[in-house]
Amino acid sequence: MKVTWALQPFLPLYRRLLADMPSLSGLPNIMSITSLPNVPGLPSRLAGFSLTLLKATALDLAILAGHLLLYPSGIAQERRGAARPALPGPTGEGPAQLPTHAPPPVVLLHGFIDNRSVFVLLRRSLAQHGRHRVESLNYSPLTCDIRTAAELLGRHIEEICERTGSPQVDVVGHSLGGLIARYYVQRLGGDIRVRTLVTLGTPHSGTRVAPLANAHPIVRQMRPGSQVIEELSRPAPGCRTHFVSFWSDLDHLMDPLETACVDHPDLLAQNVRVTGIGHLALPVHPAVATGIRQALDSAHTGSATASAGTSTGARTGPRSDGLTVA
Repeated sequence: MKVTWALQPFLPLYRRLLADMPSLSGLPNIMSITSLPNVPGLPSRLAGFSLTLLKATALDLAILAGHLLLYPSGIAQERRGAARPALPGPTGEGPAQLPTHAPPPVVLLHGFIDNRSVFVLLRRSLAQHGRHRVESLNYSPLTCDIRTAAELLGRHIEEICERTGSPQVDVVGHSLGGLIARYYVQRLGGDIRVRTLVTLGTPHSGTRVAPLANAHPIVRQMRPGSQVIEELSRPAPGCRTHFVSFWSDLDHLMDPLETACVDHPDLLAQNVRVTGIGHLALPVHPAVATGIRQALDSAHTGSATASAGTSTGARTGPRSDGLTVA
């Protein structure tokens, strides 16, 4: 029974692996697999899945070790750069406007009990490809309400827009950070400020993993059926933000796995399935960073096109988009 309990977080992965076998659907626990020794192809499928899961787990552990070393460097809030001085106009009489094609600033928002150090590699990737206005926000690990964190994010974004002169920003949120950003966009009017919201392994519909963590109120808000999750399921007509959600089929913190997809009839969303890595690798892996850059560079064009061509019905994009990284 101890082995069964230890494997509980991985049950969603096994269910996905065996989804096309009707006799295995709805398994009460992992021990039920032992009663089906004659399923054709099962041993080879389990062996291949086990190897993939082992690689993803090893990568997550390596990333965790590296992140623990970097964690102290991200505890303090980052220093805000001063606003760039306005350039003189062509006649020297007044300031010139910034180029209209300049991309908006990018705001990075970390997950539960984490800080901005998780985005070291992603920031470098964005900067190397022309995104020089990238900022992170640390919210306290003692924060007990997603709504409070969303209000803090809203004030932070307003300050960035005032300081940079940009009317909008793009946001990338990992795990809980994506849920906080979505609440700001969908429930606090943040869609006027956030052009594109990219989420990485975010429990949009709530996750059932790690029930012992329910002692923390913000974890309870990430459960299916919580008041916050219910608020996010309410109608959001006219929401202007474009959502891009990266979800991994090896993310053991998402139960069910598809909870990391945005599924809302009023939201313009694209869900990208990532194959081969786990939860901690999503904000770190270079292939995902490439996908994030592409989403930030092209999502606004797709958003305008989709909005122009959609009058009624669901605006949520397909889940068929995929990214294999390992």
